[in-house]
Amino acid sequence: MSTQPSKSLETFDNPNPEKDYTIHIEMPEFTCLCPKTGQPDFATLYLDYVPDFKCVELKSLKLYIWSYREEGAFHEAVTNTILQDLVTATQPRFMRLTAKFMVRGGIYTTVVAEHRKPGWEAPIPVQLP
Repeated sequence: MSTQPSKSLETFDNPNPEKDYTIHIEMPEFTCLCPKTGQPDFATLYLDYVPDFKCVELKSLKLYIWSYREEGAFHEAVTNTILQDLVTATQPRFMRLTAKFMVRGGIYTTVVAEHRKPGWEAPIPVQLP
């Protein structure tokens, strides 16, 4: 196999750091293991962020997400860990990670974790008629 899972997140320079704009990434194949039973947990991760000077490189993000496949983690913990790792790597103005886990025992779980750079305020959306 030419690529392996990795905890390393690579970045690149934001091509438009003077603007507030949103990057939306969907990751429908996230898996980790239930720390109680060892059974797989499946989720779709939705990442929305307003970059400052760095953006996350997508192949490294894929390999990073893949690295959780054999790890046991509670939904709340893994969502917050992934968010913190992404914030550490990119230092965004704003970042939100939404993890929608598939049903387990008749229960769906969605965890939403956010980061906001101190002093940053979201622009007011333009309302058109």
